[in-house]
Amino acid sequence: QVQLVESGGGLVQAGDSLSLSCTASGRTFRNYVMGWFRQAPRKEREFVAAIWWNGGSTYGADSVKGRFTISRDNAKNKVYLQMNSLKPEDTAVYYCAARYYSSVEYNYWGQGTQVTVSS
Repeated sequence: QVQLVESGGGLVQAGDSLSLSCTASGRTFRNYVMGWFRQAPRKEREFVAAIWWNGGSTYGADSVKGRFTISRDNAKNKVYLQMNSLKPEDTAVYYCAARYYSSVEYNYWGQGTQVTVSS
């Protein structure tokens, strides 16, 4: 089992920056690909960004490229999402997720943290 706890959400204005963090426990963190997802009201959950187990590769949705950066610190069992130039459409509950490096599905999810961007 992997337990994930997100933090860092809040209310900001358009154009502001916000940093989310996710702390993992329970298994060897470096064996897991970590991802961030979000779900806006009345919308399906969508992929935001992911980072490979060693941090060597990152992936981001087109909607956040150039604005959001995912990173991880395996020594601290943490993954981060730096969000810059926030837009009202970024408003959502943001979830941290983990999948074993050889798995195709994210099996572990955090409880989510709310990010609200006002115009």
